[in-house]
Amino acid sequence: MQIPTPSSKMIESPTRETDKRSRETTCDWPRKVDVFGVQISVTDYDELVGCILDSAIAGEPAVVSLFAVHAVITASDDPDLRRKVNTFQAIGPDGQPVRWAMNWLHKTKLSDRVYGPETTLRLCKAAADKEIPIYLYGSTPSVLERLSSNLISKYPKLQIAGCESPPFRKLTEQESEELVDRVHNSGAKIFFIGLGCPKQDHFAFEFAARLNCVQVAVGAAFDFHAGTKSTAPAWMQQRGLEWVFRLAAEPRRLWKRYLVTNSVYVFKLCRATIAGTKSL
Repeated sequence: MQIPTPSSKMIESPTRETDKRSRETTCDWPRKVDVFGVQISVTDYDELVGCILDSAIAGEPAVVSLFAVHAVITASDDPDLRRKVNTFQAIGPDGQPVRWAMNWLHKTKLSDRVYGPETTLRLCKAAADKEIPIYLYGSTPSVLERLSSNLISKYPKLQIAGCESPPFRKLTEQESEELVDRVHNSGAKIFFIGLGCPKQDHFAFEFAARLNCVQVAVGAAFDFHAGTKSTAPAWMQQRGLEWVFRLAAEPRRLWKRYLVTNSVYVFKLCRATIAGTKSL
């Protein structure tokens, strides 16, 4: 379902190019390191936002996702998903435990994570300043209405080229083609995806060769910035305890995600640490 946006600026549609699975890029994307088979980017907010903006301005399609523990374990345990996400131009360390693992296993010396909701705001601010149109895809109509309204209130110059709440199922081929046409005709250069893990990553891979824009999968950022869900206090986020806050808020939906995947994460980290010690 398409949602009317509060943005009043008209955006000129570019000429559509031939879709390709593999494209040349001039952007210098950050290097990656292996975390349980998943290639995570050694990056920070400024670098990742800069790369996304550079690609958007240059008209170079790309895929960026932000991975917390749940996403890392889901991809690590699913060979097909792991193959897909490892083709992305960048995967930012969304969770503090992911950053800690990168620092512990690879001595990356990252001082902070790259949190999806914060990345979303930084990108929207920069997009407003540089007049780069964005597209919002995911969640529900009511969340998108509140999200777009809140973003425009925060960044009045932001051009929201489209808002769309997809059906809760895989798109048909005809629906996929129609979506590609809508996004292209909107003139959007940055395409935010809020479908949750792993659905948003499967979607991003499927459309990587079909959308002429930078896809950025940001998970629950839509709900947080729409005000329909609360974020954990800063002290909990800094200590890697955001999962406790979210589990307490939605125990029935999230208990398995956090209690099971967190345990698997610790086990994999211990195993990787032992393997690394043995190789010294």
